[in-house]
Amino acid sequence: MSSMDMPADAPRQSARAAAHATIPDAPRLTWLTLALMTTASVASLRAAPTMAVYGLACVFLYLVPAIVFLLPTALVSAELASGWNGGVYRWVSEGLSKPLGFLAVWCQFAMTIFYYPSLLAFVASTLAYVIDPALASSGLYTAIVIMVLYWTGVWISSRGTKALAGLSSWGLVIGTLIPGTILVVLGMVFLAQGNPSAAPMTAGHLLPEWTGLASLVLIVNNFLSYSGMEMNAVHVSSLKNPAKEYPKSMFLAMGLVLLIFILPALAISWVVPSSQTSLTAGVMQAFDAFFSYFDIGWMTPIAAVMLISASLAGMLTWLAGPSKGLLQISRSEGYLPPFLQQLNRFGVQQNILVTQGVVTTVIALAYAFIPNVSNVYWIFSTITTQVYLIVYLLMFVAAMNLRKNQPDHPRGYRVPALRLTCVVGLLSSAAAMVIGFVPPSQFGGGSVLVYVVIIGSGLGLLGLVIPWAFLRFRKPSWQTEAAREEEATS
Repeated sequence: MSSMDMPADAPRQSARAAAHATIPDAPRLTWLTLALMTTASVASLRAAPTMAVYGLACVFLYLVPAIVFLLPTALVSAELASGWNGGVYRWVSEGLSKPLGFLAVWCQFAMTIFYYPSLLAFVASTLAYVIDPALASSGLYTAIVIMVLYWTGVWISSRGTKALAGLSSWGLVIGTLIPGTILVVLGMVFLAQGNPSAAPMTAGHLLPEWTGLASLVLIVNNFLSYSGMEMNAVHVSSLKNPAKEYPKSMFLAMGLVLLIFILPALAISWVVPSSQTSLTAGVMQAFDAFFSYFDIGWMTPIAAVMLISASLAGMLTWLAGPSKGLLQISRSEGYLPPFLQQLNRFGVQQNILVTQGVVTTVIALAYAFIPNVSNVYWIFSTITTQVYLIVYLLMFVAAMNLRKNQPDHPRGYRVPALRLTCVVGLLSSAAAMVIGFVPPSQFGGGSVLVYVVIIGSGLGLLGLVIPWAFLRFRKPSWQTEAAREEEATS
């Protein structure tokens, strides 16, 4: 997930958790190590242009969801992970019901259907600065890049390549820390030389200008930027003293993540006017402007390659992960038809990947037919956020029920004031979902009704109708024979 990138460590954790196996004693982690792991899995530069359009107000827009969403998510998921193996499916199944548990794990998978097109749209816009910057605004070019890169990723993932597991760690350094530091340093030098900032940097601009609800809609994107904390919570049992060390680790991670999110967004706002900022190519716009100013334009393609390598590494790491978790649960419970449960000779769920690829291809074509690439990017990002928020709504309710109904169940960590923490997270998630139906002010005079219908249709179809159909029409034969035998003897 950051930013729109999703946590790079999450797929492997999700897949392991889905197996329902007993987790062996893990080696001890220091709270500092866990903080850095969390930072690596959450932070990214990809969403920086989204907040850069607000200038100094991006600080406020990042802090609010960090307090009301990131922190509750991290703390609550830590308690759940320290008490129940099996990830979000087990948590929601125990706290609510198995069908709702399936809904939660389905939404974790389904959000990737819109995540990949938006991620690869960012790659396409960045790649344009290596080929021809004018291509960054071409919908046809963006659609072609999305389809080519996605299907290449499917081919690589379907061969069960294990060497991809370490790519996410290199992605943080190569595609986030190094270019992010360069961007911020160049921006500071740019201002220190007396150049005016494109966005006002005075105290009067700390809060976003209120022009109606639409002026705050971009804050919703930050909820997805912070998502994935429920994955990192599986490490809580590796701490020596979880009750004290985990909160300390999360506060440090929050601070580091905020720095990585906020400073590059500010750097973009210093050199690229908000009216000209592309939601997909904004990072490269800033690099291009700074490199041109300092007469080092030859570095623009290098920066682009660094960003591209990180995004592609994240895509390959995530491509098979969520679908593998869904597959393992579906084989044991019979949630998916046999066709989608089949494995290829490498033991990879190729049919799921190919089916997802067909849908991704159809979605990618929207870039070719809708003139404004930034608008398409935002729509897909919003649908992704809406679908994933269902997971958190279920998780917070399940956590309250588990504390009430199973108060004596062993937990390695207990959240102080759990109910209050869950209510804050629940209300903020619900508010984000509602606000997501309002077009941002940057969309101009577009039809509000059309926007609401598109977002609502994406949320309803992916997040509700499809999982309901699987549950409604599933058959006993969809469950694997081994799972039926185990169920019969238990």
